[in-house]
Amino acid sequence: MTAPPPLPLLLLPGMDGTDSLLGPLARALAPDVPTRAVTYPARGGEDYERTLPLVRAAVADVGPCAVLGWSFSGPLAIRVAAEQPDAVRAVVLAASFATSPLPWLRWTGPLLCTPPFALLRTLRRLPIWLLRPPADPLRRAKARIWREVPAGTLVARARAIRRVDARAELRQVRQPLLYLQSARDRVVGPHNLARIRALRPDTEVATLPGDHFALFAEAATAAAAIRGFLRANATR
Repeated sequence: MTAPPPLPLLLLPGMDGTDSLLGPLARALAPDVPTRAVTYPARGGEDYERTLPLVRAAVADVGPCAVLGWSFSGPLAIRVAAEQPDAVRAVVLAASFATSPLPWLRWTGPLLCTPPFALLRTLRRLPIWLLRPPADPLRRAKARIWREVPAGTLVARARAIRRVDARAELRQVRQPLLYLQSARDRVVGPHNLARIRALRPDTEVATLPGDHFALFAEAATAAAAIRGFLRANATR
């Protein structure tokens, strides 16, 4: 018997909305798992309601597939899987969440405006610029994001994260579910996985070494976990 062809994997990006950080994973999965990165507009795709139609359109274009939601995009992967169980055959959540991942976000509404966020964004650049050489892949990917995505867009997405709650949709998801946890993630902590497993106790878990960007820095390890998960669930 011949093995069924691998499901295509839709890659939904983090809060930047670009494919800048998805390239290493796509290359690590090739040629076994065909991938397609979905990107969000730098302006006009700032919240979940405006972004979900883009994900729906990508699923409709690709046909039966698996969907990976990284960080910001986890709720989108959950929602499209709940809506389209025949089209979305498996779900991967990478360093992501079903509800707001940081409890203190609910109290930071007044601070989530462009000037302070832009300052914070500048401060966060410093370690990358000072500690990494110009040819470093993460530094180059981040530089592209900083050029292409305005701070105002990131502020709007942070506000969307602050309000998100995809638990009702997660209860409807019956497809196989894999969670990729970053071992040293200080952005999306382990309590987010606990919340997901409270609703989906059968969630498979793979732990990646590294921080919130482990999907980029540890792409080979992530690809091995994803490849094994998709093969194990190929006939479902």
